[in-house]
Amino acid sequence: MKRRKYRVIAIALPFLLVAGDLAYWRIAAERLRDGFRNWASAQAAQGWRVASGPVSIGGWPRAAILAVPNISLHHSGSAVPGDVEVASAGVTLSMSMFSPANLRISMAGPAHLRAVGSPDLVLSSAENWALVPLSESGFGMIDLHTSGLRVEPATGAWHATVGLLNARASIADEAKADGSGPAATFSVGAEAIALPAAIKWPLGTNISSLSLDGALNGPLPAIRDITSWAEAWRDGGGSLAITHLALGWGPLGLTSSATLALDDQLQPMGSGSGRIVGYAATLDRLAAAGTLTKSAATAAKAVLSLIAGTGESDEPSAVDVPLTLQYRTLSMRQVPLVRLPELDWPAR
Repeated sequence: MKRRKYRVIAIALPFLLVAGDLAYWRIAAERLRDGFRNWASAQAAQGWRVASGPVSIGGWPRAAILAVPNISLHHSGSAVPGDVEVASAGVTLSMSMFSPANLRISMAGPAHLRAVGSPDLVLSSAENWALVPLSESGFGMIDLHTSGLRVEPATGAWHATVGLLNARASIADEAKADGSGPAATFSVGAEAIALPAAIKWPLGTNISSLSLDGALNGPLPAIRDITSWAEAWRDGGGSLAITHLALGWGPLGLTSSATLALDDQLQPMGSGSGRIVGYAATLDRLAAAGTLTKSAATAAKAVLSLIAGTGESDEPSAVDVPLTLQYRTLSMRQVPLVRLPELDWPAR
C-alpha cells in the first residue's frame, strides 16, 4: 500500500510542479498585460495618443513575454514643443521567471522618430534592450544597451552609426527630488561613433570613444512648458554636475569635469577643468576648418605650451587647464577659444 502511495505521489508531483509553474507564468503574463494597459492610459491622460495591434502573450516556461505589434505614439499638445511621433514594428516586454524583479523592453525592426518639425528619422540596430526594475524603491532606474545602431532620415540623405552604446539613468522619486540630493544621475558610454559624412567635421567623422557620468541637481519643477521649466529649474538653483567626461576624437584626447547651469538668458554657463592630449594638432585642425581663428589657435597653443609639462618627443602634447563657459564663449585661462551658437528655446 505504501509503495503504491509513493508511486502515485511520484507521478503526480511533476504534474503539480508544471501546473504551479504555468499558474505562476499566467499571473506574470497578466501582470505585464495590465501594466501595459495602465501605462497606455497614463500616457493618454498626459496628451499622448497610443495605438498598437492586438497584444499577445507567450514565453512559457522560461519567461512571461508580451508582444505589442505596430505600436505608435503621437503628441501635439503644449507639454512638448511641437509634434512628436514615434512608431515601431513592435515592442516586446519580457520578465524572466528566474528574475521577476526586472522588466526587459526591446524593439523589433526599425523605429521611426519625428519631433518638432524634424525629418522622419529611422533608427535600426543589431541588438537593443532596456532593463527596468519592477521592485519599489526611491529611484526609478533604467539600463539601456544597443549595438550596431544606425540613424538616418527616411530619405537616406545621410547616416550616423554607433558601434556600442550603454547608458544608465536613475531618477529620484517625488519625495527625494526636493533639492536635498541629486534629482537624477546618469552614465553613458559609446564606442565607434561615425558622424554623418555629409558634414565637414574639423576633427574627422570618427569618434573612437565617449563616456560621460554626471548628476542633475536641484528640484525638478512640475511644469510641462519646457521654457518655463528651464527658468524654474534655474531659479531653484538647478545645476548639471559632470563628474567625468572622456572623449577620443581624431588627434584629441580629453578628460574633464565641470559644473554647468543656466544664465539669465537661459544659456549654459559654468566652469571646470580638463586634461587635453594632442592639443597642438587639435588646434591646428580647428583653425584649418575655420572653427577657430588662426590668431585664437596661435594664442591658445602659446598659452598651453607655457603651462604644459615636458614629455617625450614622440608623445602627443598634453596639458591640464581650467575651462570656463560664460556668455556662450568657451575660454581657457581667459583665452577665448570658441563662441557657441545660441540655445534657442521654444516660445511659450
